Amino acid sequence: MSPDGRIERIAHTAASPEGENSTYVLPDRGVVVDPGPPGDASWEVLRSGLSAAGLPVERVGTVVVTHWHADHAGLAPRLAAAADARLALHEADAPLVAEYAAARSRRLDRDARRLREWGVPDPLVSTLRDADEPSPMPDEHPVVTLTDGATVGGIEVVHAPGHTAGHVVFDAGDALFLGDAVLPTYTPNVGGTDTRLTDALATYLDTLDRVRERASVADAPPVGFPGHGSSVELVDRIDAIRAHHTERVRNAVAALPNRDGDGGDGVTPWAVARSLFGEMRGIHAKMGTGEAAAHLAFAADRGLAERVGVGPDRYVGGDARSFDGVDC
Repeated sequence: MSPDGRIERIAHTAASPEGENSTYVLPDRGVVVDPGPPGDASWEVLRSGLSAAGLPVERVGTVVVTHWHADHAGLAPRLAAAADARLALHEADAPLVAEYAAARSRRLDRDARRLREWGVPDPLVSTLRDADEPSPMPDEHPVVTLTDGATVGGIEVVHAPGHTAGHVVFDAGDALFLGDAVLPTYTPNVGGTDTRLTDALATYLDTLDRVRERASVADAPPVGFPGHGSSVELVDRIDAIRAHHTERVRNAVAALPNRDGDGGDGVTPWAVARSLFGEMRGIHAKMGTGEAAAHLAFAADRGLAERVGVGPDRYVGGDARSFDGVDC
């Protein structure tokens, strides 16, 4: 229960590798969190769910979105327009919804540039760009921009970047609406899901610390409501995610050649990603390479790897010989 009444969940058909999306409804506040993926089928699921929750579309006053990805934000402009409600995102992610068409064009250019920097071959970069189809969202829509510590619909905004630059967690006191900051079964992708971030893993680990602090309240820890699935045990899950990233850093470093000998030119994040994940097709090539790039950058900042050469990013093993004290 939230301080102002019920929290209802609407489950959408699976729209991403993480499984079905979760929309959360606070009927007594007139708030909808993450309306869900675009499209008529999802719209009917949302309309039906809102009616069942006692908050029909025309009574929605505030639509808040944890981050810009279409499986969370896709229906937000449509719901806000139908309800004559305000739509709000963090200021860093807001342009990707408010100026969808123009921001998408910039994103495609940025993604292609970053993929080339990570060593992805040009033909595959072109294939990935061509396969990135636009979502059925309006080219523009008014968006209220949020900042860390602000309140919207009576809920506190907690900036939680890493999965995206403007990802937020919404804190309703006894409930945390997590988006993709913490998921119950999947480890949220860092690196490939928002190519604006240059230190994605370190940024994400800071976010986990912020969420864990809020989840560790002794008297009444908040319930975690993820963007996929229905609930998550926050402290245990955060520990598991951090352990996953520690292991991923170790594996990425183990895939690097030594500086001396034939390995002196280093290897790219693309090459490391293929070593870690094997053959990657479609969007998985972008996500996998971004993950490898994020973990290699994290390792380089801690002496476990070293950037070498010019052109595509390349790495060799670093001077540090031990992982002691380098847990994520």
